[in-house]
Amino acid sequence: METKIKWAIDPFHSEIAFKVKHLMITNVKGVFKEFDASIYTTGDDFMTAEIDCWINPASVDTGNSDRDAHLKSADFFDVETHKEINFTANTYEKVDNDGSYELYGDLTIKGITKRIKLDVEFGGVVKDPWGNEKAGFSINGKINRRDWGLEWNSMLEGGGLLLSNDVWINCEIELSKSNEVSDLSASDGNEANADQLSA
Repeated sequence: METKIKWAIDPFHSEIAFKVKHLMITNVKGVFKEFDASIYTTGDDFMTAEIDCWINPASVDTGNSDRDAHLKSADFFDVETHKEINFTANTYEKVDNDGSYELYGDLTIKGITKRIKLDVEFGGVVKDPWGNEKAGFSINGKINRRDWGLEWNSMLEGGGLLLSNDVWINCEIELSKSNEVSDLSASDGNEANADQLSA
């Protein structure tokens, strides 16, 4: 019988980061300090993963308090009105046999939902020294922030823009296997058999 397995993000060994080109010459990096996800796989097959991830936009950290305050304002994430960034996904396309695949899902920022593609490198599943099963992933992608209403910018004196519209997403995710959950189809079948017996 196939089982659904629940995986939890290990926040101490995971990072959700992004970078944006500043002054068109250098990249500024930021991270989100608070995030979590509900992840289920059928067996240990991550190509079956059902992912529901949330991020607290108010936890953004770029290493500069003034810049962080601007990102939290209505010019960008508007954290007073929009408390979460959400990503849900369950569509995968294998790129090769070495753990590379494309992940498709819906990203919601400021109440706007758009479908995006992320490139995933699967690092494998191992047991840590305490016997816990861990799975590792490197996730990268690029989005246009204007698609989600993050449109603030400023023109430079010599032409060009202060900030690029493209945002590069870079994530390192470590998951911990938590517990096994019976497959719903199996439980439905058991209920059907019970109904037949009672009849």
